[in-house]
This record gives sequence, C-alpha cells and structure tokens, in this order.
Amino acid sequence: MGNNGVPTYMMIEALNSKGYKGFAISIPSTDELLQIFTIAGPVFLTMMSKVAFYSLLVYFATSMGTQTIAAHQVMVQLFMICAVWGEPLSQTAQSFMPELLYGANRNLSKARMLLKSLVIVGASSGTILASVAASIPWLFPKVFSSDPQVIREMQKILLPYFIALFVTPSILSLEGTLLAGRDLKFISLSMSSIFVFSSILLMLLSSKGLGLSGCWFALVVFQWARFFMALRRLTLSNGILYSEEATQNELQKLKAA
Repeated sequence: MGNNGVPTYMMIEALNSKGYKGFAISIPSTDELLQIFTIAGPVFLTMMSKVAFYSLLVYFATSMGTQTIAAHQVMVQLFMICAVWGEPLSQTAQSFMPELLYGANRNLSKARMLLKSLVIVGASSGTILASVAASIPWLFPKVFSSDPQVIREMQKILLPYFIALFVTPSILSLEGTLLAGRDLKFISLSMSSIFVFSSILLMLLSSKGLGLSGCWFALVVFQWARFFMALRRLTLSNGILYSEEATQNELQKLKAA
C-alpha cells in the first residue's frame, strides 16, 4: 500500500471504531456535489495559480542558458523546502479559527489575537528561514555547484530570494485564516488577479534583459501582493474578523448547507 494509502486506511478504521461506516460507498446528490465544488473549486484555482506562476518562472529561466537554469533550479528548490515550514501556521488557522468565528463560543476578539500571534510567529520564522537559506548559497555555494557562473547567478538573486521567502510564513497564516472563514471567492479571485499581474510583470522584466534577477523580483511582487491583499481583506471593518453580521451571515450559510 502506498504512502497515502496507509494513513487513509487508518482514518477510515478510526471512523469505523466510532460507529461510522467508513467503507460505505454512496453516490453524492446534486446538492452535495455543488457544495463540494463550491469549496474545492476556489481552492483548486488558487493552487493552480501558484503552480502556473512557478512554472512560468522556470520557463523564462530556461531561455537564459544552462548555468542560469541550473542556478534557478537550486534556488527554487531551496525556496520550496523552506516555504513548507510555514504550512503549520496555515493548518493552525484552519483548525482553530472556525470555532472562534462560527462555533458555539464564537469570539472575534480571540480570533484577531490568534491571527496576530500567527503573523508574528510567521514573521519571526520567516526571518530565520530566509537568513539561513540565503546564507547557504552565499557562504557555501560549492555545496550545490562548483561552476563559477552558476555560483554568480545564485548569489545575484539573494536579495529578492530573501525578501520573497521572508514573507511566506505570514502569507500562509493569513490565507489559512481566509480558508477557515470560508472566504473562498475572494481567495480565488485575488489569486487569479495576482497571477495575471505578476505574469505580465515577469514578461516585461524578462523582455528588458534583467535575467534571473527579473524573474525573482517578479516572485517578490507575487508574494507580497498575496500578503497585502489577504491582510487588507482580514482587517476590513466589515470583514469576518470584525463584523458580527458578516460571521452571522456565513454561519447561516453553513447551517443551510
């Protein structure tokens, strides 16, 4: 059984032990399919926007020569490894925010305090991650390559690399809160808009001959646009963290579903 099969089987067995029929198979109704699509559709669009932008970065870097694409692959892989460290912040928001927003003991003040703590932790961990991750190519570049040209290309993008990675954990905490608040339409529309804008910027910077630095500064814009859009949404006076009416309306939608 594959790596995904084992935990799936264990979760089904846990459901069976609590009286649920975990292995029962039934055809979902039209309303259930619509509800699944309403939740999964925006999340899928959000994920695809991120994947598509990273793919565009690789595409433009590929046209810059062997050494440049080698440097880009090293840096983007290191970026992805470090970015994963921010996922627990998103999972924490998705686990604890729903109770504070829509639960029986709903408390928007505590929800705002939780988000503030997550963003602070995100900024702190982002600073540490970005500093460590940027120092490795700077101090020990031969760990990845002995080619002087590859090393130069890697070190050329350390500044945008640091700036993009620094904000990533905070982005994940904000977007996790938006997911917990079921603000799915905003997430999908904002991510799609950011993808389009950042892609156009990437093409413009590449056409100006800025090389790999242009690609990574486009990633900086992509990341910080995500941060500011999510932050602004969550700090609106009529948003899910401040407006009792907004959370009540969403609560009624959840009950109706």
